[in-house]
Amino acid sequence: MAGDDKIKVDFRFAADALLNSPETSQRLFERGDISVVLYIPKDSDTQMPHARDELYVVLAGHGTFRRGKELIRFSPGDVLFVPGNTPHRFESFSGDFRTWAIFFGPKRPAA
Repeated sequence: MAGDDKIKVDFRFAADALLNSPETSQRLFERGDISVVLYIPKDSDTQMPHARDELYVVLAGHGTFRRGKELIRFSPGDVLFVPGNTPHRFESFSGDFRTWAIFFGPKRPAA
């Protein structure tokens, strides 16, 4: 995990490192109630709901995203919001898909 005094997180360097590891995400910045994670799912999105609110900022790729019963298309530059403890996943995505996942705020109680 990167220190909280960084002025910049290098996406290309982080993406190269993540693509060459078995992991699908890497926390790159954390301070107070905010965490910034680079998320690059390999073949499918198997994540579970998170306790904190989350923003996805799509860096590359396109596909479909499900939040609860809602299904939308996404492409680079889109920002997707997910309230804490809400089931969600990228259901289909191109091979070049990469996104920032920004967690913020307090943990929400489970529903």
